[in-house]
Amino acid sequence: MVDATTIPPALAPRKRMRQNGSRLRSIAALALREMQSRYGRSPGGYVWAILEPLGMITLLAFGFSLLLRRPSLGDSFLLFYATGYLPFQLYGRLQQMVSQALKYSRSLLVYPVVTWFDAILARVLLHSLTGVLVATLLLIGIVVLLDLDVQVDMVPILIAFVTAILLGTGVGMTNGVLLAYFPIWRTIWTIVTRPLMLASGVLYIYEDLPRIAQDILWYNPLLHMTATARSGFFPTYDPQFVSAAYTGGVIFITLFLGMLLMRRFNGRVQIR
Repeated sequence: MVDATTIPPALAPRKRMRQNGSRLRSIAALALREMQSRYGRSPGGYVWAILEPLGMITLLAFGFSLLLRRPSLGDSFLLFYATGYLPFQLYGRLQQMVSQALKYSRSLLVYPVVTWFDAILARVLLHSLTGVLVATLLLIGIVVLLDLDVQVDMVPILIAFVTAILLGTGVGMTNGVLLAYFPIWRTIWTIVTRPLMLASGVLYIYEDLPRIAQDILWYNPLLHMTATARSGFFPTYDPQFVSAAYTGGVIFITLFLGMLLMRRFNGRVQIR
């Protein structure tokens, strides 16, 4: 029998290429399976991925337009709430989907070619692309239909959505392991995160808060994320409180912890 150490150096690149090709096919197959089961079997399919955030943004805009004369930034309630809600929704959807990825793909993980990392990466790619596409369509639609004069800076917008993707992935992996060992964690997490949209700057900007609330909520990285996203749509808004070092540190810790726990305990996560 020939083991990996006896493979001639000239053949090693071919072996790696075959392995990479198998991994890509596995990820693609998992993503297509997810697309079919989540969007292909319900009436409307991908239309609901657009209607769901559109409905929430419209309700927020209508409700607060009855209470306030104008939003904290700009003149459009729809644009103001969309710029905060869409990256926040992407984070929330990803952390939920990633935490359930191994349970959903359990029947395919019995094959050696499919790994736990493939199952997570397939969900991350699918829901990230879906979230970014939906956000793009909705934001362009709002600007065009309302004939808004918007000067868009893509850099902070991209930073905000990348932050949502990385945070959602790290938190999702960590929660997936915790749920496997402590089922009560689902209830605890639901209670703790119920006011998260209120605490993440979706409905307001950080500068509108009293000082005591600012000192507490500053430690929520999602508040930095929504402020960064809004700075890309409102040129006059310069959120000085945003800390790239702090947000990057939280992202690194959640991703490192999530990968470490999932690599060690993915077998338990699959059978929970």
